[in-house]
Amino acid sequence: MSTDTATPPSFAPVYAPTAPATRRLRIAVIGAGMAGILAAIRLKPCGHEVVVFEKADRIGGTWRENTYPGLTCDVPAHAYTYSFAPNPEWSSFLAPGAEIQRYFENVVRGHGIAPLIRFSTAVTTCVFDDERRRWTLTDSHGKAENFDVVVAATGVLHHPNMPALPGLERFAGDAFHSARWDHSVPLDGRRVAVVGSGSTGVQIISALAGRAARLFHIQRTPQWIMPMPNEPYTDEQRAAFRADPGLIDEMRYGEQYTGLVRRFTEAIIDKDSPEIQQIEAIVRDNLERSVRDPQLREALRPRYRAACKRLIYSPDYYDKLQQPGVEAVIGEIDRIEPEGVRMRDGSLKAADVLVLATGYQADRFVRPMQVRGRGGAELNAFWSPRPAAYLGIAMPAFPNFFMLNGPTGPVGNFSLIDIAERQWAYIEQLLAPLAGGRYAEVELREETMRGYEAERIAAASHTIFASGCSSWYLDATGVPASWPWSYDEFARRTAQPDGADYLFLE
Repeated sequence: MSTDTATPPSFAPVYAPTAPATRRLRIAVIGAGMAGILAAIRLKPCGHEVVVFEKADRIGGTWRENTYPGLTCDVPAHAYTYSFAPNPEWSSFLAPGAEIQRYFENVVRGHGIAPLIRFSTAVTTCVFDDERRRWTLTDSHGKAENFDVVVAATGVLHHPNMPALPGLERFAGDAFHSARWDHSVPLDGRRVAVVGSGSTGVQIISALAGRAARLFHIQRTPQWIMPMPNEPYTDEQRAAFRADPGLIDEMRYGEQYTGLVRRFTEAIIDKDSPEIQQIEAIVRDNLERSVRDPQLREALRPRYRAACKRLIYSPDYYDKLQQPGVEAVIGEIDRIEPEGVRMRDGSLKAADVLVLATGYQADRFVRPMQVRGRGGAELNAFWSPRPAAYLGIAMPAFPNFFMLNGPTGPVGNFSLIDIAERQWAYIEQLLAPLAGGRYAEVELREETMRGYEAERIAAASHTIFASGCSSWYLDATGVPASWPWSYDEFARRTAQPDGADYLFLE
């Protein structure tokens, strides 16, 4: 084994992945959600042996797991599609979850990658062998296999966060997490309490208002709500999309959408920017105009700045919250009783159904899978005190191991498909020297990671996420864990790897 640091590969800005490989790699993709599907599709024409491990019995990731009433994506549907698979059939501006799941199923079917996927097969351990220079993956059936490359596409939000509510086990009605929705439980005409004020809680309240006899939205802290109309597409519009794909491209690449993305990313990276002040003005105006009762309006007014927590998009939440039988409950839960939710102020919110819209453990990523890299390096140790990966993609001591939507990548109110495609284009360029046969391993340099993290942590302190609220954006030390620079900066940095950032081993 030798290290070539003087002449790292020269990367072309555009790499054609369909070019035949000199060396046939064996590549493991972990996860068959949005990012894993992308990786499998892009790898299929390259001639490599690709195995996709999926813990569930079908594809879809978060869109498979989440089936709660009112589920929609908060990114415009035409922007939440693969660049190579536009969909003229979206029913509305913001697509419902079941429709997004069908979209991914159609993409998998259309690109013929289902035979690459091993369903109901989780990866439990992933260990790099220094001598054989390969990864050994052991799955949930006890089978161990060797791979040249590992792509972790496990997603960000897939481990439900179960709140530690005293007495929860004694609740006499039906209780479940929003990501484990029990569709056998009737809702119409019943008393329903929804705990949690994130996007999920807001969408569920909007969907159940008018259905439940009594509907409580229980939240420790209210959220700023960005108004977002969700108009259905007409038959004529869908026909136009089918006839002219350029109309779709205008919606996902045009200035109207990309301008909003840039405004938002410029807003969050500088808490004193004109862009964040504009966003704050919009959400304040939405609250003032939409909530008629002054007392309710003040109860719903957050005590932190807009976008400090993940900004919530909704066309009708405030309206639905003011319908008869719907109540916003702002405050701390004391305990769960058999009859309902006892608040800290002593009031009881009697309920037949308790929905825990309490989010996810956002720091899990590939865990609980055990990952050990070069020299036995433990991923859990590397991710202490915080998970981190260079550009959300690579880490030192973990050669030929890449992540899609990994830690410190952009996670915000714009399309993660776009982010994953940019990351994959970057990974393709790192795989090219391996497929070309000259190099056996590519590994991020430690100094590259140190410099990146120091720069990122310093920049994170200026973002709106660090402006004084608690949120899942913050790591265990209180540092914002997301990308702290602009969307355009992410596009620039992922356009082409810098060979000096990596070790290439022959």
